[in-house]
Amino acid sequence: MTEGFNADVLDVLCPMNLTLDAQGIITDAGPTTQKLRPDVSLVGRSFLEAFRVMRPRGITTLAQLWESRHIKLHLEMRGTPPARLKGVLVSDGQGAAIVNLSFGISILDGVRDYALTNADFAATDLAIEMLYLVEAKSAAMEASRKLNLRLQGAKTVAEEQAYTDTLTGLHNRRALDQVLEGLLAANAGFAVMHIDLDYFKAVNDKLGHAAGDHVLQVVAGAMLEETHATDTVARVGGDEFTVLLPNVGDIDVLSRVGRRIIERIEVPIPFNGQICEISDSIGTVWIQSSSSLTRERVMEDADIALYASKNEGRARQTFYTPELRNTANSAGPPKGRGGKKA
Repeated sequence: MTEGFNADVLDVLCPMNLTLDAQGIITDAGPTTQKLRPDVSLVGRSFLEAFRVMRPRGITTLAQLWESRHIKLHLEMRGTPPARLKGVLVSDGQGAAIVNLSFGISILDGVRDYALTNADFAATDLAIEMLYLVEAKSAAMEASRKLNLRLQGAKTVAEEQAYTDTLTGLHNRRALDQVLEGLLAANAGFAVMHIDLDYFKAVNDKLGHAAGDHVLQVVAGAMLEETHATDTVARVGGDEFTVLLPNVGDIDVLSRVGRRIIERIEVPIPFNGQICEISDSIGTVWIQSSSSLTRERVMEDADIALYASKNEGRARQTFYTPELRNTANSAGPPKGRGGKKA
């Protein structure tokens, strides 16, 4: 240690210090500086062997180093990992010098890479204030992240509830309208099945609304089982359902799907020791090009076909044709249509 500097004082005021003798040999290293290379003692090494001067450029000799006193030095501490530091060299006037080091704006990297704490910096070092700010920011960001996750979760649940029929778990009319608008915009071929339960009012009247709710849930499950995951099954009214089937290229496919749904729904449904017997009527619209259609027109066509099934005796599927629209205008509502369960 050179006589011009007191090591204990330097270590308190400038824990990232180095003292050099007249030959540029490190005679003392502050505790934080040494912590950057815990396995190698810096004392006894040449400063220019331990550090590379990045700026000002071209400083490779001791004479050039002395000439750079009192100006900011950009340094790289050799070794692994290489530490990028800032430094100022000050001479004691007797041939020795002190170099005060800092991380500069890379303080956060230094703290992370070398596991530094507040104790490794001078009490008045702005690095401590920065560390407090970073810790506070990290805590605030973590709290914000958790809050955002909770809000996103609540938003997802709310959106699901907004598009879901609470009784059956199927899509509701709002969800159906959205999917239908998308199919129409894509001008793709698809089909719409509008389904109304037959004799459902009798179940409500004889066995009560609890039985009716049970029947609706069983029917919903049957429709899901008889359709594909890519289809959209929705409850759009008390005892009305709609199925959207995309990419249908064969009317025979629709006939088979309709027949399976009718057969499943005709299976008696037990409830509290009683038997609920219903059937269903289906009106189907097969759309091969939707460029000139609207959602309202499609659903109206499906409803016309459904009325035709009701008038023909129920438990059947009717495909929409333009002729049905002509006759529907003069016909009244189908017998027994009503008694919807909201």
